Amino acid sequence: MEYLDTLTSEFENAANPTKAIDQKRYMRDQFEYYGLTSPQRREILKPFLAKAFLPPKKDLQKIVKTCWKKPQREYYYFAQELTQKYIKQFEKSDIELLEHMIVNKSWWDTIDFIASNLVGPYFKKFPEQIEPTVEKWLDSKNIWLQRSTLLFQLKYKDKLDVALLENIISRLLGTKEFFINKAIGWILRSHSRVNADWVVDFVERTELSNLSRREALKLLR
Repeated sequence: MEYLDTLTSEFENAANPTKAIDQKRYMRDQFEYYGLTSPQRREILKPFLAKAFLPPKKDLQKIVKTCWKKPQREYYYFAQELTQKYIKQFEKSDIELLEHMIVNKSWWDTIDFIASNLVGPYFKKFPEQIEPTVEKWLDSKNIWLQRSTLLFQLKYKDKLDVALLENIISRLLGTKEFFINKAIGWILRSHSRVNADWVVDFVERTELSNLSRREALKLLR
């Protein structure tokens, strides 16, 4: 795949092994890095994400899954941004690819992008997929799928379905999982920008964790 081979050459030419050690340590030594800064990576990716040079949509799944097998985290960031370029071309079956990205090599850095920038737009295009997918993900016991059910509405603003969010949160109450409780607070804090009264009311009548409650009310103090 010449497209990815060329990307690899660009990554390797700009690699900074010293910085890569720091980045790996920040991610609890779970992933390898080339040591690129965000501005460096964005500059490298410009031509690869330019509309004129995008691969056909039919190649997306193969490219993404190939990137997901690479050790360096920069490939994951690229694959996410590449997938975002095809949102208008999403097909119903693409939820399988998004789920693959969520459950493999999972950590907050990929999950938060996938949930809000990919899953969110997917559900807007295929709203009939929300209920069965959310049910499946909540029942999965996979914390990253569960976090995604909380965060896919992060950019919905006043279009956020509060009844759905309330149901999701209620299903996850009582968990000791940091990444779930943090996400509960995050989505509530975000929604407080457009519907503060609902958020305050919900927090007052719900037994949230201290972390979720603190995060939810951060903008309202």
